[in-house]
Order: sequence, then structure tokens, then C-alpha cells
Amino acid sequence: MTNKTTIQMTLNGQLIQAEVEPRQHLVDFLREDQSLTGSHLGCEQGACGACTVKMNGQIVRGCLVLAVQADQATIETIEGISASGKYQDLQKAFLQFNALQCGFCTSGMLLAATELIETNPQATRAQVREWISGNYCRCTGYQAIVDAICYVLEERLAHA
Repeated sequence: MTNKTTIQMTLNGQLIQAEVEPRQHLVDFLREDQSLTGSHLGCEQGACGACTVKMNGQIVRGCLVLAVQADQATIETIEGISASGKYQDLQKAFLQFNALQCGFCTSGMLLAATELIETNPQATRAQVREWISGNYCRCTGYQAIVDAICYVLEERLAHA
């Protein structure tokens, strides 16, 4: 018999309360209990970036964070970021530059890119490549992803 723990968090702008197993990972909680399936389970070791979510404004690997660690936190998933419309230009650029193919890595790449845009809006191409280096993509070869992110950075600077 496992004792469940009550947690409370702000998830994509909504205050929620839930009962979780002490060993349940955040990405499993989001996918299984909250039906937020945009973050994916890849390596389950924090290396691939497919499970990336934002916790208190910073990207984290959802497979390395326990749901109980998110108690009282603010969590944003790709679903919440998408619904906000704040990064619609980035999503459109991913489509325009063919920066997604199978889509498995896309949510992690987009969340990493949003953090880069927020923290370093004047990032160079080399800095973009370095920033996303923690996210694996087996399909695109990264060039299109870097092109899309750089395009958005340039466009935002031009219209600032």
C-alpha cells in the first residue's frame, strides 16, 4: 500500500490540487493524471529533453523531477505556452522552416527556445546551437531548428 501525498500547483495558469504517489515523476503526472501529453517520455534519464516543462519560469526535465517536488510550484507545459499565444511566432517559424518532422522533440525544443528568447533575446547562432544542444532530435539535423529560432530572434529585435 502506497501513501499518496497531496500537492497543489499552478498548472498552465490554473490552481490544481492532486493526490500523487511519492515516486511519481512530474512528466508522468502531467501525462497520465492531467492528460497533458505534449511532453514526451524519451530517455527517462534527463538527456534527451523530450520531457521538458517550465517550473517556476525555468525549463526542467520532467523525468528528473518528482511530482511532489512541484508542490506549490508554477508549471507550464507546451499546451499552456501554446494557449497563451506568446510564442505563436516561434511555432509558425518551426513550421515555416520545417523544423519539425516526427514531432517527438518539438515540445522540448520549443520550450528551450522560449527560455532562450526570454533570457538572451540577442543570442547569436552559435549561442542558439549551444542552448538547444541538450535536446535530441533524430529527424531534422538541427539546422532547420536553429534557422527557425534565429529568425524569431531577428524578427523580435527588428520589431522591438
